[in-house]
Amino acid sequence: MAIADLIQGNACVVGLQWGDEGKGKIVDVLTEQAEVVVRYCGGANAGHTVNIGGQKYSTHLLPVGIFRPHVMSLIANGVVLDPVALFKEIDANEAKGFPVTPKNLAVSYKTHVVMPYHQAEDGAREASSLENAIGTTRRGIGPTYADKAHRSTAIRVADLINADRLAAKLKQIVCDKNKVFHALYDLPPINWEELYETYKPLGQRLAPYVADTSRILIDAWKGGKKVVFEGAHANLLDIDHGTFPYVTSSYCSALGLFEGAGAPPQMVKSFVGIMKPYCTRVGGGPFPTEQENQTGEYIRTRGREFGTTTGRPRRVGWFDAVATRYSVELNGITAIAVTLLDVLSGLDEIKVCVGYEKNGQKLDGFRADMDTLAGVTPVYETLPGWKEEINTATAYEQLPANAKKYVDRLEQLMGAPIKIVSVGPQREATLMR
Repeated sequence: MAIADLIQGNACVVGLQWGDEGKGKIVDVLTEQAEVVVRYCGGANAGHTVNIGGQKYSTHLLPVGIFRPHVMSLIANGVVLDPVALFKEIDANEAKGFPVTPKNLAVSYKTHVVMPYHQAEDGAREASSLENAIGTTRRGIGPTYADKAHRSTAIRVADLINADRLAAKLKQIVCDKNKVFHALYDLPPINWEELYETYKPLGQRLAPYVADTSRILIDAWKGGKKVVFEGAHANLLDIDHGTFPYVTSSYCSALGLFEGAGAPPQMVKSFVGIMKPYCTRVGGGPFPTEQENQTGEYIRTRGREFGTTTGRPRRVGWFDAVATRYSVELNGITAIAVTLLDVLSGLDEIKVCVGYEKNGQKLDGFRADMDTLAGVTPVYETLPGWKEEINTATAYEQLPANAKKYVDRLEQLMGAPIKIVSVGPQREATLMR
């Protein structure tokens, strides 16, 4: 049985923690038997990594499906697209032997475009926020989604590929932005004509890729093709359901895929949650199980816990079963993949947070609220660790007894079956359970 056979029908892959769970690898594994993979949220602030033949490949905007020649990859309407970053990524992957053409990539005409003034605003807002900064990647993601909601100041891919419409919109938008930027941040004015001369050829290059991706998805579904929905970020970073305001700016839970991909709910049968056997997060925000100590450094070093997009060291902590079960239940998870289990090898004992206390009172589950999470004390359960390195295991049965007991306990705490365990970055280091 292939690993992909463990997952029934069309599947959505979603992170259950604060991102960086290894979604890219699992999407790549599932895509072996899929024909369409679609990215439905986020922008170039995301980073997915795939290890093929000992070589590491990263994507930020491109779906992981580009590493499978038979797959059609879609960038759907819920994504915000930086065309400069997209073509840099396309060129880099083509140089490594993965061609990206309109035959294997389509971009929704409804997708909103990240412009340089979005990045300028992102950086200026973070700098002026001082200790209240969110910790964004400063890639303009939040301001682009804000303009999407404002509507009159938004540029979509359909506008980018229409030179006359692009010029008219830029002239009006830049006039408004210059007034705001000068008043709030004392930024120098932007020249809309220079911007137009830069982005007009980008629109022309993008035009062959532009399509109605929702139509492609629905036709694929009706034609019996298998589809994988590739989530970016994770549930605890979702704009509504994450640890607000220390979240990203998109609907990155499984709940957001229908709007972000333009897909009917009946299309998706399986919801695959990805989680590490410990926790990490980047930037500010609550992190009840954080370990700013030797244990945290051990896990960070072994797990190479540095951002794919930013290179920033990630904050590290013990597994938080309270927060992660919240994600499992909210997203209707039908199967779980545990990644990076090999990172915990060598520890004498492993702790799992099974509850929260605050002011001497036990809290009832997880509440994505800053006031509630501030100052909570995690209640830990301690399990025995294992000394053996497990990254050469080729079957789940080969894992040490304590490693399997740890996975068993995580499954009990999550209330959903753990079907996949990853013990290394390579495609082959992915075990069926």
